[in-house]
Amino acid sequence: MKLTLKDEELIYLYLDTRQDDYFEHLYNRYVGKVYQRCLSLTKNTVQAQDFTQDIFVRVLTKLDRFQERSSFSTWLYAISYNYCMDQLRSGKKLRMVPIDESWAQNAFHTEPAESIEYQLQQLATVMGQIAPGEVELLGLRYEYGLSIDEIAVRLHLKESAVKMRLKRTRDKLRTLYCHAYSVDS
Repeated sequence: MKLTLKDEELIYLYLDTRQDDYFEHLYNRYVGKVYQRCLSLTKNTVQAQDFTQDIFVRVLTKLDRFQERSSFSTWLYAISYNYCMDQLRSGKKLRMVPIDESWAQNAFHTEPAESIEYQLQQLATVMGQIAPGEVELLGLRYEYGLSIDEIAVRLHLKESAVKMRLKRTRDKLRTLYCHAYSVDS
């Protein structure tokens, strides 16, 4: 098999032949990036490895649903993000942390404000205070995993404009969040 095949070509070849080599090549091409995304969300190597494997199983079973409305990598990263967030919200995967003395002392003294779900609610509240265009921009970048270039094409902007708007929107959101919830930035 040629290593120069595009993602979409590998998908069609896999769907036509069901030869694992084609999917394995996609897996090898993206496993590191998916793992890094999972690790950035979970902050736990074991959980990130589990999520990565679960994501690729899910992608394999849904590969026939890929419709090329975006690139395969964008589709894969959206699945990765959504899967991780669903798992973190539902608590299906237990968070593994090493038990040491400081953990034991603080284990039962957590406040609701420290929970991820509560922080997500706070963030959603603050996001209600920014312009719809800013919400869309953040959604395209972080929820759907689009690249700067893909966002620029979709919004008919230059890449530099997208980068600047993202930076300003993140800064604005951070300021609003810190002010609303008395958090140090």
